[in-house]
Amino acid sequence: MPATYKTIQSVSQGLFKEKGSRFISFAIPLKSADEVKSQLDEYKRKYHDARHHCYAYVLGPDRKVWRVNDDGEPSGTAGKPIMGQINSFGLTNILIIVIRYFGGTLLGTSGLINAYRSSAMDAIASSKIIELTVNVYYKIEFPYSILNKVMKHIKEEDLIQRSQDFGLECSLIIGIREDMKDKILNKFNSIEGVVMTWLYTD
Repeated sequence: MPATYKTIQSVSQGLFKEKGSRFISFAIPLKSADEVKSQLDEYKRKYHDARHHCYAYVLGPDRKVWRVNDDGEPSGTAGKPIMGQINSFGLTNILIIVIRYFGGTLLGTSGLINAYRSSAMDAIASSKIIELTVNVYYKIEFPYSILNKVMKHIKEEDLIQRSQDFGLECSLIIGIREDMKDKILNKFNSIEGVVMTWLYTD
């Protein structure tokens, strides 16, 4: 798992025109695959009169979840060129949709590839690319008697806190940078009475 990843800050738009056809592109930041369908449905409703709604997306810091779709264009002429631009910028947690309005003139295989690639590139060029850290989240449980020791480590290492419950038994959800994980876990494991449970990586 990498320590950081690159994505885009907010939705951006691009445009490419060729022989009467218009290729309107949207680069959309995502957190999960569940968002893909709702985003596609929204843009298909908004641009319902367009002939094609082609797309590609990549998810996860390790970029292992991905998909391309040509939506009726000749195989390999739309989704792959869009994905090529996502890969060339090294982005993840991103969906790019390119909507085509046909202009009456066939562009041919090379023309389509260039159009979808150029439109995707324009959407990315209009976006703000940001670099985020990969964080691993743990539930940490311990008796109240060692609360000060635990909180001292959390403050020293500037860890993310998502929730907390302090009673006779204390419970916290903390986020640790992936590249600091081993060091931080060793610190907590050295405190008698601490139990740590992995929750998820974000």
